Amino acid sequence: MYDAIVIGVSAGGMQALGEIIPKLPKDFKVPVIVVQHISADSGDYLPKRLNRISAIRVKEAQENAAILPGTVYIAPAGYHLLIEDDQSFALSGEPPVNYTRPAIDVLFESATHVFEDALIGIILTGANSDGALGLAQIKATGGLTIVQNPKTAQADTMPLAAIRASSVDHILDLREIVPLLCKIIKPERSAG
Repeated sequence: MYDAIVIGVSAGGMQALGEIIPKLPKDFKVPVIVVQHISADSGDYLPKRLNRISAIRVKEAQENAAILPGTVYIAPAGYHLLIEDDQSFALSGEPPVNYTRPAIDVLFESATHVFEDALIGIILTGANSDGALGLAQIKATGGLTIVQNPKTAQADTMPLAAIRASSVDHILDLREIVPLLCKIIKPERSAG
């Protein structure tokens, strides 16, 4: 059983997330937490856009907010997004990691600490190596790791770095990711 999914994406991310988030079913019960490399002045365009075209709720992560099932959270521009032991969010203005804030590794490492082997980590398209170490940590802790096929990524640097950093469980085209997640995370059935 998995308790959370973390996704890291950079260059080409709008298109990649547009292929994944809107395809998640409304009854998808696991929270999905996303770091997309964006500039500090981007505002909340990405969560608003994805929320308009998705069956599942999409919103910007907020300081001290509890992580709820069936919701996609997007890291706010200009802040690292971390997960606290009580499964709430923390925002940090600490210096950039891997030249970026928010950084994927920061989210992945804090999520691994909290969710341990009940975590799924996904690395999508991107033009740097952010997320590779965090995904390797998810794998080392017993979580499930997925990387977008570098051949189909708009920018292959990030997927390639993740594949080099550890033995990932699945290397998939974008269209294959949601069917796998839905197979792993089955909707809750009501007793009756």
